[in-house]
Formats: sequence, C-alpha cells, structure tokens
Amino acid sequence: MKILILNGPNLNLLGTREPEIYGHTTLADIEARCMALGAELGAEITCRQSNAEHALVEEIQQARGAFDAIIINAAAYTHTSVAIHDALKASGLRIMEVHLSNIHAREAFRHHSHISPIAEGVICGLGVMGYEAAIRALTA
Repeated sequence: MKILILNGPNLNLLGTREPEIYGHTTLADIEARCMALGAELGAEITCRQSNAEHALVEEIQQARGAFDAIIINAAAYTHTSVAIHDALKASGLRIMEVHLSNIHAREAFRHHSHISPIAEGVICGLGVMGYEAAIRALTA
C-alpha cells in the first residue's frame, strides 16, 4: 500500500500558528509519526505540503498510478477549491480527508467541504491522531 499525505496552506506553520487550535506539534513531527506508523503497518508513506492550490492539484494528478490512496488536509482549500475536488475525483484513488481541528465547531465558512462528498472517510478534531486513524483505516 502506497499512501500520499498531502497538506495544504499554512500547515507548514504548525507548532507556532495558533497553538490554542492546532497545538505545538510541527508538520515534521506529524510526517515522522505517519511514516513510522506506515512502516509498522507495511505501508509506504510519502508526505508533501504546498501553500499553492495548483501545486496540490499537480500532486494529485501525478499520484494516479503511483499511489493507492491520498490522505489530504487541504486546510483552507477544503472550503473553496473545486479544482482540488475535481483532481481528487479524477484520480480514482481512495481519499481520506483529515483536519486537525473540528471544522464544524469553528467559523461557519469552515463547515462546508468540497472534499467530503468524494472522500471515503472524514476525520476532524483528533489532532495528529486523525492522520494515524486515516492510515489505519486505509491499511485495514
């Protein structure tokens, strides 16, 4: 099983950005935990992050045929990007949507996701454990 973990805008600032919402764990910490869990479960994990919508779309398009699944935290693009939705849908891959915070307990504009309708699962509000839950679900 090959899993691509895609993280969207501002997630490179984890650990220092709004720690009261996102905690003190850095993106590098999350990636290390995911790669260790993947190795334990026999899955190859590749992690990528971009602040640019077009770069995330390109990563998704390039994942076709190279990966079995995508775990995506599209961050703010979750709520705005039809392009990411379309790329994920066209990929033919299994999709898991992850958010560190509970997007439904935050501002109203965060309650809608363009990704949820095409995702196999949606995990939010569990912090880093959400990524781990997604990996476990995909490898079960």
